[in-house]
This record gives sequence, C-alpha cells and structure tokens, in this order.
Amino acid sequence: MFLFLDRIVLGMALLRLLSSSIEFSAAMLMLYFNRVETAFKINSLLALVGPTVLLTTTSLGLVGLAGKVSPCSMAIILLGVALIFIGVNRM
Repeated sequence: MFLFLDRIVLGMALLRLLSSSIEFSAAMLMLYFNRVETAFKINSLLALVGPTVLLTTTSLGLVGLAGKVSPCSMAIILLGVALIFIGVNRM
C-alpha cells in the first residue's frame, strides 16, 4: 500500500490512532457504566488527552518542517497554535 513512509508523518498518524482508540474506549466505558456521573468523570479525563495529542503532533510536524519553512512562516505557525490554545482557554 505505502512504499515509503516519512517517520514524522508515521509518528503523527500513530499518535492520532492512539488518541482515537482512547476516545473510543472512553465512549465504550461511558455506555458500559450508563451513569451520568461516571460519564462526566471519563469525559473530564479526556480533556487532558486532546490538548496533549494536539501539542505532540504539532511539535512533530514542526520538527519535520524545520528545514523546509522560513523562520517567518515558522513564527506564524507557532502563533497560530498559541492562538488556538488561547481561544480554547477563554471559553
């Protein structure tokens, strides 16, 4: 299927697969316990997973782009990531 996989892209994809399996497992646990209180606790734990995966995959992507993107463009990308986190924290 794939002849050549970039290590950075593979790492990013594997992190996203890990994240999706954690999310799916959490959804199954919510259905299994069938209680709002327990589902709320599980959902609260997932709030830690999302930003961690976002930061890690973004960092991997930036490492992969480091030699290919100008410093100005890199600063704009980092500013965009920072604005995402500022926007999420202000909700």
